[in-house]
Order: sequence, then structure tokens, then C-alpha cells
Amino acid sequence: MNPMLLVFLLLIIANCFMTLAWYGHLKILHGAPIWQAILFSWCIALLEYSFMIPATRMLNQYGWSLGEMKITQEVMTLIVFVPFMILLFKQPFKLDYVWAMLCLLGCVYFVFRSQS
Repeated sequence: MNPMLLVFLLLIIANCFMTLAWYGHLKILHGAPIWQAILFSWCIALLEYSFMIPATRMLNQYGWSLGEMKITQEVMTLIVFVPFMILLFKQPFKLDYVWAMLCLLGCVYFVFRSQS
């Protein structure tokens, strides 16, 4: 497997767990006490770290800067969050999400342009 493909796969999986940890309790444990929601989220966050840490270490080994890693992670977050919001929370899709992604792609351009 291509090492960069593996990194992006790890980032997507990590963001799936992160999104579930941050927002899943609203759907899954909406009536539960807050301590249960916190415990639920912390357990899922541990899984997120198990994928995010190897991904960022690999990117660091490839010479990526912290800014490049963060912007890439934010793009992955939006790629994961929009389907999560639509499918799990039944929120309507808005064209504004497309504009937000285009803005993030602009961020990607500016962060990575100094490499060329």
C-alpha cells in the first residue's frame, strides 16, 4: 500500500472516531447523565488517538510541517463531518458546505504553495 494512502486512511478513520466522540453522544446518549456521555466520548477518543498519532508521526517523517498536518486534518474533518451530519443526524445538505470546502482548499493551497 502506498504510504501516503495509508496516512490518509488513518486520518479518515481517526476523524470518524473524533466526530463520533464529539457529537455521537447527542444521538446515542441524549437522555443519559453527562458523566456517561463524557465517559463514552473519552473511550471513543482513545480510539481516535490510536489512529491520529501514527498518521501525524508518519507525516512528520515525510517532512510535513505542523501547518500542513493541521490543514490536512481540517479537510479530513469536513469530509467526514458532512456525511455524518446528514446520515446520522438527518440534517439537510447546504450549498454552504461546498463553499466551506472550497475555502479549505484555498487554505491547502496557501499552506503547501511554498513547497513548489
